[in-house]
Amino acid sequence: MMKFRFRRQGADPQREKLKQELFAFHKTVEHGFPNQPSALAFDPELRIMAIGTRSGAVKIYGAPGVEFTGLHRDAATVTQMHFLPGQGRVLTLLDDDSLHLWEIVHHDGCAHLEEALHFQAPSRPGFDGASGLPSLAHITVVLLVAVGDMAALGTEGGSIFFLDVPTLTLLEGQTLGPDEVLRSVPDDYRCGKALGPVESLQGHLRDPTKILIGYSRGLLVIWNQAARCAERIFLGNQQLESVCWERSGHTVVSSHSDGSYAIWAADTGDSPTVQPTVATTPYGPFPCKAINKVLWRSCASGEHFVIFSGGMPRASYGDRHCVSVLQAETLVTLDFTSRVIDFFTVHSTRPEDEFDEPQALAVLLEEELVVLDLQTHGWPAVPAPYLAPLHSSAITCSAHVANVPAKLWARIVSAGEQQSPQPASGASSWPITGGRNLAQEPSQRGLLLTGHEDGTVRFWDASGVALRPLYKLSTAGLFQTDCEHADSLAQAAEDDWPPFRKVGCFDPYSDDPRLGVQKVALCKYTAQMVVAGTAGQVLVLELSDTPAEQVVGMASLDLLQDREGFTWKGHERLSPRLGPLPWPAGFQPRALIQCLPPAAVTAVTLHAEWGLVAFGTSHGFGLFDYLRRSPVLARCTLHPSDSLAMEGPLSRVKSLKKSLRQSFRRIRKSRASGKKRMVAGSKLQEANAQLAEQAGPQDVEVTPVQRRIEPRSADDSLSGVVRCLYFADTFLRDAAHHGPTMWAGTNSGSVFAYALEVPAAVAGGEKRPERAVEAVLGKEVQLMHRAPVVAIAVLDGRGRPLPEPYEASRDLAQAPDMQGGHAVLIASEEQFKVFTLPKVSAKTKFKLTAHEGCRVRKVALATFASVACEDYVETCLACLTNLGDVHVFSVPGLRPQVHYACIRKEDISGIASCVFTRHGQGFYLISPSEFERFSLSARNITEPLCSLDVHWPRDATRVSHRSRESPKLSQANGTPGIILAPQSRDGSPDPICKEADTLEPPEAMLSPMSIDSATSADTTLDTTGDMTVEDVKDFLGSSEESEKNLRNLSEEEARACAILIK
Repeated sequence: MMKFRFRRQGADPQREKLKQELFAFHKTVEHGFPNQPSALAFDPELRIMAIGTRSGAVKIYGAPGVEFTGLHRDAATVTQMHFLPGQGRVLTLLDDDSLHLWEIVHHDGCAHLEEALHFQAPSRPGFDGASGLPSLAHITVVLLVAVGDMAALGTEGGSIFFLDVPTLTLLEGQTLGPDEVLRSVPDDYRCGKALGPVESLQGHLRDPTKILIGYSRGLLVIWNQAARCAERIFLGNQQLESVCWERSGHTVVSSHSDGSYAIWAADTGDSPTVQPTVATTPYGPFPCKAINKVLWRSCASGEHFVIFSGGMPRASYGDRHCVSVLQAETLVTLDFTSRVIDFFTVHSTRPEDEFDEPQALAVLLEEELVVLDLQTHGWPAVPAPYLAPLHSSAITCSAHVANVPAKLWARIVSAGEQQSPQPASGASSWPITGGRNLAQEPSQRGLLLTGHEDGTVRFWDASGVALRPLYKLSTAGLFQTDCEHADSLAQAAEDDWPPFRKVGCFDPYSDDPRLGVQKVALCKYTAQMVVAGTAGQVLVLELSDTPAEQVVGMASLDLLQDREGFTWKGHERLSPRLGPLPWPAGFQPRALIQCLPPAAVTAVTLHAEWGLVAFGTSHGFGLFDYLRRSPVLARCTLHPSDSLAMEGPLSRVKSLKKSLRQSFRRIRKSRASGKKRMVAGSKLQEANAQLAEQAGPQDVEVTPVQRRIEPRSADDSLSGVVRCLYFADTFLRDAAHHGPTMWAGTNSGSVFAYALEVPAAVAGGEKRPERAVEAVLGKEVQLMHRAPVVAIAVLDGRGRPLPEPYEASRDLAQAPDMQGGHAVLIASEEQFKVFTLPKVSAKTKFKLTAHEGCRVRKVALATFASVACEDYVETCLACLTNLGDVHVFSVPGLRPQVHYACIRKEDISGIASCVFTRHGQGFYLISPSEFERFSLSARNITEPLCSLDVHWPRDATRVSHRSRESPKLSQANGTPGIILAPQSRDGSPDPICKEADTLEPPEAMLSPMSIDSATSADTTLDTTGDMTVEDVKDFLGSSEESEKNLRNLSEEEARACAILIK
């Protein structure tokens, strides 16, 4: 009897094959703005842009949907990037003085980014046996010359080395030392001083043999590499920052550390030239900061552009991040909110053209990318079709809406276009248009909603690879804040000089932290949504195509229900504006419900068909009828010891003594119970070991030993926090009559089920009778271990989730089975359990914490379509744990299907920000500005599929001939890719990756399709996105283990050389 109790049958081969057709894990694409950018490059021929980051990532962007991603083997900062024009190759310089050549190559019709070669600069004299060769200590600047076949490397010692780009080898006998340059300099200029590091190298557009060299001391030299002589010398005495050589070669512009720039005539006069033609300090005469970079762009009209960064008055505006654009008498000082990394202009680079005629200016900032149209009057900003800063205000919550109806989509896009002077989809004026997007047009539209700290909700097009901004909803206008007064004072104090112009949308400062959005819910069939905030405000909004001025109905709901002994010590409620308020086209508020006390809203759900909204805080939950604008229900969930719940998230009066007392009590309790069960536990382990030895056949699997889980104390702090809310039409009172119900789950493992009396709407009319909605408590369930309830869902007679509101009544989804018995799935942090309805008796369960030793953080019901058969679909339960693993279970059997390692367990914010979609995909933050997209479905995959037309020189040979693939390695910022065998400098395969030859391609390349089934009836369960105490405990407890894992990394993984995203 006991022998079979501890055994279960082995895996079914047919089921295992079906699993492979249903499930597969991919990290597909990164949405948003690269974290910590450090370098920028632009290919004017292919119209593609490259961004390098401090973590060593290389990201190349073209037209919307054209993206390539790579990662250097060492997590070093990318300091410089240079495209080989038209070849699809980019040369990167890292802060460890290593050079890397990347190629965009095509495999199976799709383009990929691969690292071809790398070069480590030697730090000792006499490299390659050449005695007397100066030391290549630190590379300061790189210049590609001779149509990309050779690169000049300027160093900190003042020497210039030359590198053969196709092989990345140093060219002997061509090194230019500072002593050779000093021979052409007058004796009085030498005066014993060194020239300093090479600050700038510029090439001549029409004569590649000439190089303009700028030294830190201020000396400028036009060097003829073919004749090995200096043609022109400019004796500058101010410390040099950057140099620009005008396309005709007649003008040289230099910028300096004192905030000045100088214009030198290179075609007339005697050499050496002592004085520049023009020398000016734009923001003088007081001391100014250095001009870090300057560009000169010529125009046929004679009104040339001078564009430079920095140079602001040190005392008054030394903390500003500015780029100045000067044309004739017009000067505009572009004022940004983050540091300027680099900038470039999109202009003509054909040698036959006489003028530059710049079309656009692209400025890479630390937190965003800004593009200005230089051909339109006023130089307006061009809306970006991608690379939008998700963190323009800090993200506080997120939600995904799948299968958005076309009508609602068009209305949201229209509202977004009215917000900006130019269409949000202005890809026609976007200057970075290289490559072709080969991905199929998505059959269904997906919306990603992000709530922010400043009270805004942003709508993003998440249908494809490019995350495009659609619309921004602001809730701050409904409340009285001090931001308007502060803005007016700032504008009054602003002088007319310098002529500042605020550019960009990154604004990390919130006017009032109480405005922060905590929860968002959207009904895609009625265009109604709910936005809940930090100060207990709950807004019901409705989409309108026209602007309106209206009064917003307001109501308050006391969740404490006059309970004595509780005093709120947190922040005050927001004061709403009174009277009619103007609202632009878009989502306009219809009702405002204020929870009292004004604690942060932790859960919210909307049922537009019944006209009800439910919301919960750390004190209880409420139900509101927004059609009649009247409260229906208020229930307090506080325990008598929940003192911390009254202090709020912004209070500093946390009871440290109480938390320490509770910790020691739990430790003593666990030790005492452990001693009592020690003898019995040892006997049980011996019996289990004997049974394991008696297992005969190989296909018989031993059930893992379950961990002993201590029940949580009922007086734990914050036990009354409402974690989830759910509406369902099911059987609660008896098995013969079904009706509307509302379910609520709390932090202490309590589940409350209410039967609702919702008056039916009159036939043919949209409004229901004036009779009030009634709520009666039907069931109350207390989980044994008091684990927090993460999600609740009701399953119909066929074991499928109930459809969303209006889906069944409008024939948009299959009607639920109301004949068989319903069941309710309750997911806590420790286990999943299915109860029958209406008796609420346990049917089946899976103890995740007991089996796997982890806790549930996020849960969602999703549909998975088969790769082999499009009509075969399974609804499963996907969950994310505190260890960062994703598990998939069957529904309603709760049998484990697959599990994958998705997020690092130390990444607490990434785990807290994860959101699942209805079709087996997910998003989580890998940085404050980037979402990582992943897929659990073998069929539903959204990943870059693109091509690029490259033009190789006739004598150029491709140095990368690799089709072998090896296992995936995660990038520093999250996305994995295919590691490709690196090549050494002589073009032979690197022996490091020889083991990869025998590995088969991973399953990630099976089905590059993005398909959403419109007929699936799955439900995404809303879970809280706040970090909990357990999250921090998991992080602190795993620090030693993570250090061991880092030390034990294999050499193969540490030396992985390239990333491919298909």
